[in-house]
Amino acid sequence: MRKRRAMVMGGLALVALVAGTVVVRTATFAPQGVADGSDIRLAPVPAYDLEAAAAHLGAATRFRTISHQNAADNQADEWTRLHSWLAETYGAAHGVMTRTLLPSGTLIYRWPGSDPALQPIILMAHQDVVPVTPGTEKDWKYPPFDGVIAEGAVWGRGTVDDKGSLVGLFEAADALARSGFRPKRTIYLVSGHDEEVGGSGAAEAAARLKAEGVQAIFTLDEGSIVLTDTPVIGGPAILIGVAEKGYATLKVTAHAPGGHSSMPPPETGVGTLARAIVAITEKPFSMELRGPAASMLDTLAAKKGGTTKMAVANPWLFAPLVKRQVANAPSTAAAFRTTIAPTMLEGSPKENVLPQSASALINYRIAPWNRSADVMARAKAAVGNLPVSLSWDRPPREPSRVSSTASAGWKWVAAAARADAPDAVLSPFLVLGGTDSRNMEAVSDDVYRFMPMHFSLKESAMIHGTNEHMKIDSFRRMIDFYARLIATSAG
Repeated sequence: MRKRRAMVMGGLALVALVAGTVVVRTATFAPQGVADGSDIRLAPVPAYDLEAAAAHLGAATRFRTISHQNAADNQADEWTRLHSWLAETYGAAHGVMTRTLLPSGTLIYRWPGSDPALQPIILMAHQDVVPVTPGTEKDWKYPPFDGVIAEGAVWGRGTVDDKGSLVGLFEAADALARSGFRPKRTIYLVSGHDEEVGGSGAAEAAARLKAEGVQAIFTLDEGSIVLTDTPVIGGPAILIGVAEKGYATLKVTAHAPGGHSSMPPPETGVGTLARAIVAITEKPFSMELRGPAASMLDTLAAKKGGTTKMAVANPWLFAPLVKRQVANAPSTAAAFRTTIAPTMLEGSPKENVLPQSASALINYRIAPWNRSADVMARAKAAVGNLPVSLSWDRPPREPSRVSSTASAGWKWVAAAARADAPDAVLSPFLVLGGTDSRNMEAVSDDVYRFMPMHFSLKESAMIHGTNEHMKIDSFRRMIDFYARLIATSAG
C-alpha cells in the first residue's frame, strides 16, 4: 500500500513538473533574433503621380518579353523595345544612373554614392514573363498583353511577376532623382532578362559585379508578400524571404531488351521504372521543425497565443502534433522538408513497341538543411537493387544560405514594409521557388526576397495564372516601399 501511494505521488509530481515546465515555457516564449526595425528612422516618400505610374505599368505589360522554354520562340526585339521605353519614360533616373546592357539583355544600373567606403545596395526585378497557356486567352477578363486599367487595377501578364516591381523601382528612383536626392551608398538596379527559365542573366550580372569588387550590404528581390489571411493567425503578416530552397531534377532510367509488345517479358522497362518511382516516392524526407519555416512558425504562434503558442513553445512534448498539423496542406508541408515530385515520363515511341529505355524526371526542392548529395543517396537507397540508373538531368542548385534577421539590411527592409502595414506580424519566410537573387550571394552580405503587395492566399494563385493583375493600391504601396527603402538605406 505504501509503495503504491509512493508511486501515485511520484506520478503526480511528474505531471506537476511537466505542467509547470509547459506553463513557464509558454509564458516566456518569443521569437528569437528577429529585429522589428523600430529603431530605423524612415525617410519620407517623394511626390509622384500615381495615375501616371499605373499607366506606365500598363505600357510595360504590352511588351511581350515572354520567356519560352525554347529560347528560339522568344521575340528578342521586345526586350530591346522595353529597354528603350525605360530610358524614355524615366529620364530623371537615367540621368543619375549609368546603364550597362549585358550581351544577354540583362540590365545593370549604377547610381553612384558620395561615400565609396559604404557598402552598396542591390535591388532586383526581372524583365521577362511566363507565357499565357494557349487556349486560355478567352478566360481573361481583359486581354493579357493589353495593360488595361480597370476595376482599380492594372491587368495583364507580368503586372505582378515581375514588371510591377520593375516599374515600381523605376518610379521610386525617378521620383527620388527629381526631388534632388543624392545617395551616400551606391545603388545597383539589376534586371535579369530570363528569370522565368533559369536566370542565366542574373548569374552573368553577379559575375560582372564580383569582377568589379562589389560587396553589397544587402540585396532585395521578389519572393514573398504581405499575406492578408496568413495561416495560424488568420490575419496579415509581412513575410520576408531570408532563404530559398534548392532545386534538383533526378533522371531515373530503366534499360531493357525492347521488342514487340505481343511477346512481353515478365517485367518490361516501363514496369521496372514504375517500381523505381514508387520506391523513391515512398521514402520521403522527414518533416523537420527547423530553418526559416520554423522561425516563421514561432513568430505566428507567438501572435496567435493559446494552445497554438503552447504547442510550438514546447517542441520537446508537442513536436509530433505540430508536424502532423503542418503536414496537412502541401503549401505548409513543403516548408519543412525536401519535397519529391515525379513530373515527366518517357518510354516507347509507339504503343506496340517495348522500349529499350524508359526514363522519368523527379523534381526535388531541397530544404536548407539538406544538399543534393543527400537527395542522391536517399534515391539510391530507395531503389536498392532495381536495374535502374540515377543521374542529374542538369547540375543541381543547392539551397541558399539563410540571411540575417537582425542585420542593418533586414531592419531597413522591415521598417520600410511596416510603414504601410503597421499592424501586420513581421516574420522571416522560406521561399519555396527560385529567384534571380540567389545569384547575388557571392556579392552581398544578405539577400532578402519581398514585395509589399497585399494578397490573400486566393489572390496569390493568379501569379503565373489567368487574370493576373496589380491593384493600384498595392502598386502605390510598392512605389512607397521602394522609395523609403532607397532613401533610408542609401541616404
